[in-house]
Amino acid sequence: MADSADVYIGVDIGGTKVAAGLVNTQGEILHKTRTPMHARGTADEALSCVRAAIDAIRQAQPDVKVRGIGIISPGPVDPQTGTVLNPSNLPCWHQYPLAVEIQKAYELPTHVHNDANAAGLAEALWGAGAGYKCMFYATLGTGVGTAITYNSQLYLGRTGAAGEGGHMSIDYRGVRCRCGKSGCIETFAAGWAIAARAQEKLAREATRGKRILELAGGKVEKVTSETLAEAWDEGDPLATEMLRETADILAV
Repeated sequence: MADSADVYIGVDIGGTKVAAGLVNTQGEILHKTRTPMHARGTADEALSCVRAAIDAIRQAQPDVKVRGIGIISPGPVDPQTGTVLNPSNLPCWHQYPLAVEIQKAYELPTHVHNDANAAGLAEALWGAGAGYKCMFYATLGTGVGTAITYNSQLYLGRTGAAGEGGHMSIDYRGVRCRCGKSGCIETFAAGWAIAARAQEKLAREATRGKRILELAGGKVEKVTSETLAEAWDEGDPLATEMLRETADILAV
């Protein structure tokens, strides 16, 4: 194996799973595993899920000297202290000192960040942003995550939230978001929001989105953002229009 002095454990915590990997400083994954996450149990049960993923990596590669542990969690997260604040899809943790708990358990330097920041940093170091001085990153999923990098480092600002764009409001009269504000970018560009706009359009003009409906088994309510992407790939005009509209919204 590569020089084990440069190997770390990376942990990705989601609402239903914990993915963990042994990674080197070139961004290569040397070994990976997935274990279940109990996001709606107690704080200790959730910690046990994270530890199970880390333990699985250590047991699979017992001879490797690991230099540290990097953990990503849905936000909001305080990266200075490694505290998970109050993510809506991880109700098990509220102001939870995750970095401290993991560091105590494994006696290894531990850092916690939100998932969009980690993905943005990886893109700046090894991906499409490599070689650029300044980069803005966006990831679209159940939520919208964003990050800003400058000289291949995360730009966090005083509170750690400088690059957080998912809850910028672009229409103060818009749909009410889970965060309590109206018209957040998330209510327009997250996966579920793209699907909702498509369903609304299909109800009015089904002929142009014929392929979208076919892919959803003829049921408007079954249309997802994935259906839309598949239909766009096949040249469906309504799907193309919807994805262009999403790109415009993100540009705003």
